[in-house]
Amino acid sequence: MAQQAIRRAKRSTGNKNALWRGLLLSIAVTMAAVIAFAVVIGLMDVNDGMIRIINQLIKIGAIFMGVRAVVPKGDESGVRRGALLGLLYMGLGVFVYALLTHQQITLWSYLIDVLMGVAAGGLSGMLIGCLRMK
Repeated sequence: MAQQAIRRAKRSTGNKNALWRGLLLSIAVTMAAVIAFAVVIGLMDVNDGMIRIINQLIKIGAIFMGVRAVVPKGDESGVRRGALLGLLYMGLGVFVYALLTHQQITLWSYLIDVLMGVAAGGLSGMLIGCLRMK
């Protein structure tokens, strides 16, 4: 009995550590992509619509990379883990954006952004979880 409880505790701790590693990886990917995109914007004339699209693609790509670090192939809980990572990533991103910009964006806009992160994370987790282990 006690050994099973210890194994469950170790597994849950490993999952939490993996989740934080995935979140940090997502943040690192975002920072690298934003810096690279800023260089491109400095060299080329990019309109606002294109900037918004690229920013969304950067977020989705960062979430996917983080989920890939969190969800092992063949994991049945990939959707849940991916959605949680997407929620944490976008929630943190929206919070930091709101603090840094002081813009008056509607709550609805923030909610849509967070829900996009949850959906992207869940879909990424589902795709990775469906891959077969070799």
